[in-house]
Amino acid sequence: MKPWDERKGAEHTAEAVLGRLNAQFAQIKEAQIFCFQTGMIPGYGMGNSIELNMQDKTGGDMSVFFGHVMNFLGALNQRPEVAMAYTSYAMNFPQIAVDVDAAKCKRAGISPSDVLAALGSYCGGSYVSNYNEFGKVYRVMLQASPEYRLDEQSLNNMYVRNGSEMAPLGQFVTLKSVLGAEVAKRFNLYSSINVNVNAQMGYSSGEVQNAIKEVAAQTLPVGYGYEYGGIAREESQSGGSQTVFIYIICVVLIYLILSCLYESFLIPLAVILSVPFGLMGSFLFAKLFGLENNIYLQTGVIMLIGLLAKTAILITEFAVERRRRGMGIIESAYSAAQARLRPILMTVLTMIFGMLPLMFATGAGANGNSKLGTRHIRTCAQLKETGSGIVCPKC
Repeated sequence: MKPWDERKGAEHTAEAVLGRLNAQFAQIKEAQIFCFQTGMIPGYGMGNSIELNMQDKTGGDMSVFFGHVMNFLGALNQRPEVAMAYTSYAMNFPQIAVDVDAAKCKRAGISPSDVLAALGSYCGGSYVSNYNEFGKVYRVMLQASPEYRLDEQSLNNMYVRNGSEMAPLGQFVTLKSVLGAEVAKRFNLYSSINVNVNAQMGYSSGEVQNAIKEVAAQTLPVGYGYEYGGIAREESQSGGSQTVFIYIICVVLIYLILSCLYESFLIPLAVILSVPFGLMGSFLFAKLFGLENNIYLQTGVIMLIGLLAKTAILITEFAVERRRRGMGIIESAYSAAQARLRPILMTVLTMIFGMLPLMFATGAGANGNSKLGTRHIRTCAQLKETGSGIVCPKC
């Protein structure tokens, strides 16, 4: 692709280019051709799509299993969250079936495994030994030359040892052309078919996973299921209930630390009660800007819990100090908020204007920078709402 400054407009993004290429490749009926982006993290799959391992837990015929998978993909492609769901698995891959006549092998005193081993050595190659030459170790591989293994008649020129004699493989082996799967894969001991799902623009991977769950419940019969693979597997295992559990742990730990600090279980409640309101504003702000609930937002929310607690601590410290001097509850709270107003306005406005370029970033990495910038501005604005002069530590 061309440099960023030469690609003006949404039609020149990677997603738009992939969409146009896939539309053109779909017109080629003789082959299945599709494009996808490379994975974000090396080692977690080849593409940037959601990887599924469809499973046949019944142990039935692969053709029936493949039919159910195609029905599942057809229904999945109808969902608005899915840009394209596809599989590279095919049942019509041309193959050659090798039939060894065990009766003839027994009469000749040859084991069928010896016949298959000889055929594999001639056609596929086999490792024999090593030899040293010029200070280096070379491997010796046994394999017939390509021109001697082109057709079925070549079997008569391939021999297997029968005692002190050599017998041609053509006497024991029969070949026939068949159609079938190129490879047979298993996942968790079950027969599996790999499926890839690309998310539509504007939808998060979590929404696509919810769509996959709904379509699977509607289309897959009993005994068939799926498991996530690659980075989608890590995402599905680390999201959902674990995220809520982490949030609860953060709030509980902050409350316990504040209880030790103030030597009271009631005063920290004033600090903790500011957290739900701050989180509500954070998710509302993300909703208005159309941000998905990804790792950027979750990290910002966890940090926001600590920032809200810090902000409320300052107000509480000022209010408790004035309360000890004999001021009333309302007067001490009002005086503490009034004392922190000026630093709050200065730091918040400074950080908001400083994060605007990051929020409206363009070019490579603009997506992540925009989300980070939006989280910064929301964090600083939240500091203003709760009353603090603390500078956002993410900056």
